[in-house]
Amino acid sequence: MQRPPSSKLSSLARRSEKPMAGLGVLALAAAGALVGLAPGVGHASSHREAPLISGDPRADNTDVYAFVSPDKPDTVTLVANWIPFEEPNGGPNFYPFADDAHYTIKIDSDGDGKPDTTYTWAFASHYRDDANQFLYNTGVVKSLDDPNLNYRQTYTLTVTGPDGKCKVLLKDAPVAPSNVGKASMPDYGSLRKQAVVDLPDGGQSFAGQADDPFFLDLRVFDLLYGGNLKESGHDTLTGYNVNTIAIQVPKTSLALKGDAERNPVIGVWSTTDRKGAVVADKGGEGKSGGDKGGEGKGGEGKGEGDWRQVSRLGNPLVNEVVVPIKYKDAFNALTPDQDHTVTPVVDKVKDPIVPKLVQSIYGIPAPAAPRNDLVEIFLTGICKACGPVQADLNSQLLNKDVKKDGFVPSEELRLNMGVAPAAAPNRLGVLAGDLAGFPNGRRLADDVVDITLQAAEGAAQTGTLVPALAAGDGVNANDHAFGHHFPYVALPNTAAVNQAVSDNPGGSVEAGFGGLSVSGFPVAGAAAMAGGVLVSAAGVLALRRRSARS
Repeated sequence: MQRPPSSKLSSLARRSEKPMAGLGVLALAAAGALVGLAPGVGHASSHREAPLISGDPRADNTDVYAFVSPDKPDTVTLVANWIPFEEPNGGPNFYPFADDAHYTIKIDSDGDGKPDTTYTWAFASHYRDDANQFLYNTGVVKSLDDPNLNYRQTYTLTVTGPDGKCKVLLKDAPVAPSNVGKASMPDYGSLRKQAVVDLPDGGQSFAGQADDPFFLDLRVFDLLYGGNLKESGHDTLTGYNVNTIAIQVPKTSLALKGDAERNPVIGVWSTTDRKGAVVADKGGEGKSGGDKGGEGKGGEGKGEGDWRQVSRLGNPLVNEVVVPIKYKDAFNALTPDQDHTVTPVVDKVKDPIVPKLVQSIYGIPAPAAPRNDLVEIFLTGICKACGPVQADLNSQLLNKDVKKDGFVPSEELRLNMGVAPAAAPNRLGVLAGDLAGFPNGRRLADDVVDITLQAAEGAAQTGTLVPALAAGDGVNANDHAFGHHFPYVALPNTAAVNQAVSDNPGGSVEAGFGGLSVSGFPVAGAAAMAGGVLVSAAGVLALRRRSARS
């Protein structure tokens, strides 16, 4: 496989844009109709970035990460988080996954916007004594099967392959509990390790609570600090937890035709699915069925109703700061293969709101529309034939076995699995010459807020960062180090967020990768080059994810 030359990312050459007119508002209306079939109000993804999601936090997908495993480079790690702003002391019920939802991570290997591989987690709750106890645990918990753990969860993990067949990988696998605190769980790290389960065909799975790995200053929503970047620098998400689902699998399990050498590029997104209405037949029995391609697998059976997508997340910050409010809820019910038909949303990729906001507040001229470079980053992947960013990096069109006439622009987090993990990762990813970072997949320590804002200001096609935005939000790394090994996320916090000083920060199972960076993946000297440049990007693009959480 040919490695993508970073130098070509600065090219100003332009190619003809992909046609993306189509169903437009009709597609959004159809999505809205589907949303209406689902119970509750959880019809959006990410940190409260759409109006309805705040009513259903257990369906609220906050972040998605996809990267080649730094300690096992023949594998890929996929991480998805749910439930924003988990205050550690949120007892007595704390933060379980929803029993009436399916959590999925989906992979598109041929670029048609439809999942070729779908991993689905279905959770079940268990009480030892719910008639005579109100406590999550009744004593010190030393293991996941400890009788003192009054409430616990298990899950079934299935995989649906390109042939549409569903296979059970794990059944009754343990979930790491919410971290109640030092008195109840003095060695939470051991509980975390017990919840890492081997997969039968190679790889590992994990589900449980973790420190929220996203970092940014949410004051950015106060009109981008009102033009005074000196007020930035506070990580709003410090001390909060999330519920994490992670899976590590061989590259061959994700690649088109199982060949990661010929077909290294994949697209990744996650969803939350809930049961819809039950349709009764003449015999009075309810019928249900999953959508093709694994969209509803695991929920089939009499009386259960159809499984409907109520949450969706791929690239960070898209629904927060690209999609207008009017379309946010409907966007989360759409499947990626429909994205190129939705004219109102595609138009906001080509002519985004954020650069205009930056111009009005900071006087930095917005790049001229149409922004085909952003179409390339968010909808097609980066390739020479895709748009003005003249480099072959992470479009499925680069896969040798892809049928080009079946490729459609779609919003996915794309990863070229052939790019090896960086020896010295840079938080600014591709824009700083680190091709293993965002927007080529997303690592835990990638500063996606900074990167995305700089991309919105045209840095991807000019090859030059915007120095006027160098100060950014001043938050360049997570408050806790990430781990060396799967699942990499830091242990959950236990101290109340409103304490002036945390007496027990979540911390990681280990020091950071190689101990070189508090952010987890070691930061290279290249980071110093970009310094806080992209931090500014953080400002605006922070809008998306954690804004959702505000």
